[in-house]
Amino acid sequence: MSRSHAEEENRVVYVRMRRRAVVRPGAVIRLGDVARLVTEKELQIRLEKLALHKVTAGDGNMVLIDMLQVVKAIREAEPGMVIETFGEPHVLLEISPAGEVKPRRIVLALAWLLLFFGSGMAMMNFHADVNMPAVQKRITELITGKDGAHPWLFQIPYSIGVGMGMLLFFNRLLRKRLNDEPNPLEVEMFMYQENVNHYVITEEYRKKHEDRTGRDGD
Repeated sequence: MSRSHAEEENRVVYVRMRRRAVVRPGAVIRLGDVARLVTEKELQIRLEKLALHKVTAGDGNMVLIDMLQVVKAIREAEPGMVIETFGEPHVLLEISPAGEVKPRRIVLALAWLLLFFGSGMAMMNFHADVNMPAVQKRITELITGKDGAHPWLFQIPYSIGVGMGMLLFFNRLLRKRLNDEPNPLEVEMFMYQENVNHYVITEEYRKKHEDRTGRDGD
């Protein structure tokens, strides 16, 4: 075996699939859109242009590209290529006419208002259930030894403490983080997105299996 042929056989490409991406309707999905590649420069440019799928109206708003499609495309384009895969075995593609997912400001504003007034009502109902004014008045009497109609010395620090506690809980002051630790809301949103992704991936695999079974049975 010649040296050039041996080098040809020993070529290696490292593939890491992206978790999620956004594409336009009718777009041709190429390997560079769904994965990161590490290999020789010229080979990397050539592989990134490999077409994997063309988005059609029948795809709906989600397309699943799995690692087997990627491996098959690379094998057909570069026979003898050694493929090393890392990370996720699939990538979810969201189809959007704008080419990106833009936040819906009206929905965001409505959700913000709902959460703002809902949380305010929850706190007021809690204070009413435990008779918080009477409790604060009694604590102020025990500390100061005086009977006051309005326990401002307790209510003012209590109100400030509630606000500071919310800031620490959500770990954010306007757009600035207090530290790098995610807050509980971000963790819940991450878990929700992971569950959605898992459900969509399962459904897409099921649809592909049904389509393949239907074609095989014809």
